[in-house]
Amino acid sequence: MLTRNCLLLFLWILVDEGSVSSLRPPSPPLGRSRTGREHANSLVGPMRNGAAGYQRVKRGWVWNQFFVLEEYMGSDPQYVGKLHTDLDSGDSGVKYTLSGDGAGSIFTIDQTTGDIHALRSLDREEKPYYTLRAQAVDIDTNRPLEPESEFVIKVQDINDNEPKFLEGPYTASVPEMSPVGTYVTQVTATDADDPTYGNSARVVYSIIHGQPYFSVDPKTGVIKTALPNMDREVKEQYQVLIQAKDMGGQLGGLAGTTTINITLSDVNDNPPRFSKSFFHLRVPESSAVGSAVGRIKAHDLDIGKNAEVEYTIVPGDGGAMFDITTNEHNQEGIIILKRPLDYESKKAYTFKVDASNAHLDPRFQSFGAFKDTATVKINVLDVDEPPVFNKPSYMMDVYEDTPAGTIIGAVTAQDLDASSSPVRYSIDWKSDLDSYFDIDPVEGTISTNELLDRESIAQHNISIVATKLNSPVLSSRVAVTVHVLDINEFPPELARPYETFVCENSKAGQVIQTFSAQDQDLRAAGQQFSFKSPKEDMKNKNFTVRDFGNNTAGIVTKRGGFRRRLQEIYLLPVVIDDNGYPPKSSTGTLTIRVCGCESDGSLLTCSAEAIFLPVGLSTGALIAILLCIIILLVIVVLYVGLRRQKKKETLMSSKEDIRDNVIHYDDEGGGEEDTHAFDMGTLRNPKVVKENLFRRDVKPEMKRSPRAPVSQDSADIRHFINQRLKEHDVDNSAPPYDSLATYAYEGDGSVAESLSSIESIVIDPEEDYDYLNDWGPRFKTLAGIFGEQSETQSNSTTTENTH
Repeated sequence: MLTRNCLLLFLWILVDEGSVSSLRPPSPPLGRSRTGREHANSLVGPMRNGAAGYQRVKRGWVWNQFFVLEEYMGSDPQYVGKLHTDLDSGDSGVKYTLSGDGAGSIFTIDQTTGDIHALRSLDREEKPYYTLRAQAVDIDTNRPLEPESEFVIKVQDINDNEPKFLEGPYTASVPEMSPVGTYVTQVTATDADDPTYGNSARVVYSIIHGQPYFSVDPKTGVIKTALPNMDREVKEQYQVLIQAKDMGGQLGGLAGTTTINITLSDVNDNPPRFSKSFFHLRVPESSAVGSAVGRIKAHDLDIGKNAEVEYTIVPGDGGAMFDITTNEHNQEGIIILKRPLDYESKKAYTFKVDASNAHLDPRFQSFGAFKDTATVKINVLDVDEPPVFNKPSYMMDVYEDTPAGTIIGAVTAQDLDASSSPVRYSIDWKSDLDSYFDIDPVEGTISTNELLDRESIAQHNISIVATKLNSPVLSSRVAVTVHVLDINEFPPELARPYETFVCENSKAGQVIQTFSAQDQDLRAAGQQFSFKSPKEDMKNKNFTVRDFGNNTAGIVTKRGGFRRRLQEIYLLPVVIDDNGYPPKSSTGTLTIRVCGCESDGSLLTCSAEAIFLPVGLSTGALIAILLCIIILLVIVVLYVGLRRQKKKETLMSSKEDIRDNVIHYDDEGGGEEDTHAFDMGTLRNPKVVKENLFRRDVKPEMKRSPRAPVSQDSADIRHFINQRLKEHDVDNSAPPYDSLATYAYEGDGSVAESLSSIESIVIDPEEDYDYLNDWGPRFKTLAGIFGEQSETQSNSTTTENTH
C-alpha cells in the first residue's frame, strides 16, 4: 500500500508542475474530489508586487481525512498519517503543531517530521471521528508558514459488537388451531457497529429452539406458526430461542440470542361432556320450594368464557317439578325445587338435562353439536311432617258486643303422612294476651271469650297451632285475622262548631255556610250522611238546609234584607242521619249572626254597637275620622300647656333670683373697681341690706388712711400684706359676705423682667409707643394712652429744664 501511495503522489506532482502535497492514506472518491476543488481554488490568486492580473500560486499542503483502526492492540502507537509542507526543506526549520479533539492526549505529532500517531486504542462506538487543526510555523520565529488547516481523523470500524435484543425476553400468544403462517410476534436485534461500513451491522435471524412449531424470517425477525392445528388442550406453552448473527450470518460473525414464551390462547373447539350419562338423586319430601336438591356437572376442556356451560331441562315427565341453573364459579348445574314434594302422591321423578356452550365458534360447528345430554332420576324420601292446614291463612268477621261463647269460625289441619295421626289445636298465647278468643282442641272451632269493642280494637290477629297427637314436636301454624264489625251505636253530629254569619245585604237563595258531620262508628270511607231541616222548622222563612249528597250540606237564605237592629242572631236546627243499621239520627243547631258587609260580600262588623253608626261609612273612613279627632285634641292640649308655661315664666322673671349678670362694655375695663358698679349681693338677698352700708355703685366718701408706699426692693413682704388686711377689716364698704383678697408680689431676677403695673408710671422719655398702632384696632386705645403720657412727660421735662 505504501508503494501505491508513493506512485500516486509522484503522478500528482508531475501533473501539478512540481507542487508538493502531504503524504496521506488513500481517501474515498468524495474526499479526493473535494481536494481537487480546493487545489483548483488555490491555483489562482492576486499577482504579487502589485502587478496587474493573476498568477498561479502553489498550495503548501492539502489533505481530507485520515483513518485509524479502532480497537488497535499493538504495543507501539498506531501510525495515523504524515503532514508535510513544500516550505520544509529538510533542515529542521519547520515545526508542525496539532490542536483540536484529542490533540496531545489521544493524538500526537512529531514537530519535526509531521508524523501523527494515536497514543491509545479507540472505540468507534464511543466516538466515530475526531476533528483537528494543523499548523506549520517557523521553528525560530514561530511565524506561521501556512494558514491553519482543519482535517478529520475517522475511526475505522471493526466487528467488535454482537447483536443485542434490547426488549427480550419476549412473551406472545397465538390462538390455538391457527393455520400455518399465522403471525405471532416480531423481535428486533440492534448492532452497535457501523451499518455503513462492511457487514459488521448486518443481522440475520434464525431459530435455534422451537421447531417445527414456529419459524422466523431471517431479515425482519417476524415469528410465525409452522404447524397447523396446534391444540392448547395438548400443549399450551412453548419456548422459542431466536439467534441474531451479524456479518450477514457468515462464519466469524458475532451472535446474540433471546427467548420468546409463546402461549396458545383458547378457542371454543371442545363441547361440554358429562362425566356419566345417568345421575341418581334423593330428595326429602320436606324440602322447601326454591331450595337446591342436587348438583350435576358437565366438563369442558376449554377455559374462560369458552368453558361456560348452559344447562336446560328437557320437557318430559318430571321436568315441571324442577328447574336448573348454572353456578358461575365452577360451572355446576344446580337443580332447584319448583313445587312442593309429596311422598304420598309421587315417589320418583325422571327427566333429561342438556349441557351446551354459551359462546359458540362458527369455525368448529362442523365438528358436530356442542352439547351433551344426561338423565337425572330423583327419588322422594318419606319424612314425618307436621300437620298441614287446608288454607294458608284465615279471615273471620264478628260483630262487636257479640255474647261470649259465640263461634265465629273454624280451622282445619290434617296429617298427610301414611300414619295419619290425629291433630290437636291451640291458640298461641303470645298472639292473644288478653284471651279474647278460645278454640276447640279437637274440632278447631274458634269462639269469643268476652265482649269485643270495635272502637277499642277493630282487628285481632291470632296464631293457631296444629300439633300431631303421636308426635307433639311436629306442629304447624296458621294466621287468623278477626275483623270486629261495627254496630251503629253513636249518632252522627256536626264535624265542628261553625261560626256562621249572614250579610244584611244578602239575597234569597244564597249559600252562606257549608258544613259536614262525623260519626264515631264507621271509618271515613264507609260513612254516609244526609242532612235536612226538622219537620217543625219547614215553615222557616229565613233559612233552609240543602243536602249536597257528598256528606256535606249548606245553609241557604230564603229571603233578603236582614237587619241587625231588628234581630241579630238566628238559630237553625239541622237533622243529621247516618247509613248504619239501625240508622241513627241527631239534631244539631247552627247559630247565624247578622253582620254588616261590603258590597262585594266581605265582612265589616258583627257588633251590635255598629248599627248606630251612619249608614254608608266604611271601617277605613271611621278610623280616619277617629285619628283626626285625636290629633286635634293633642294640638289643643299642647297649645294650652305652652300658654301656661309662658305665663309662669313671665311671673318668675320678676321674683326669682337672678343668678347671672353679664355686663358688657365696649371700652376697656377699669380693673377690680368695675365690680362696684352693681351690688350682686343685694339682688340675692335684699333683706340683708343695712343702712350703714355704702352703695357699691358710687365711690364712698370715707377716706382711707394713707398707705405707705411699698417698694419692690422691700424685703418684708408679709408686713405689707398684713397692713393691707387690717385696712380691709375696718373698711365699711366691704361686701356683706366673706371675700378673699390675694396679694402677689413679683420679685427681682425674672428673666422676662417685671410685668407689674406698679412701676408703669415711670416711663422712659425716649420710649416710642407708636408701634402699638400697628397691632390693630384692639390696641388703638392703649396706644393713645401711652402716647398722651409720653407727650406729658416730655412737656414736664422741658419745663424743668427751663427752670
